[in-house]
Amino acid sequence: MTKMIVNGVTTTQTLGQEQYECFSQKIGRQTKKYLQYDYRHTDGELFSCIKPTLDACRAARDEWLEAKGA
Repeated sequence: MTKMIVNGVTTTQTLGQEQYECFSQKIGRQTKKYLQYDYRHTDGELFSCIKPTLDACRAARDEWLEAKGA
C-alpha cells in the first residue's frame, strides 16, 4: 500500500485526486479512530482535513468547494 504522506509531503499530486488514511489516537484510556483526508482540486490547490469518518471528510471538502466557488 502506498503511503499518503512521505517525508511530511502529501503524495496526492493528480488533479481531482482524493486519498485518505486511517489512524488511531489514544486519548486517556480510549483509542479513537480518525481519517486523514487529502483532495487535490482541479486548479491544483490542496484540501486536507482530519475527521472521524470519510463522510465527514467529504462533507468538509464539499463545504470548502462551495466556499471556493463563491
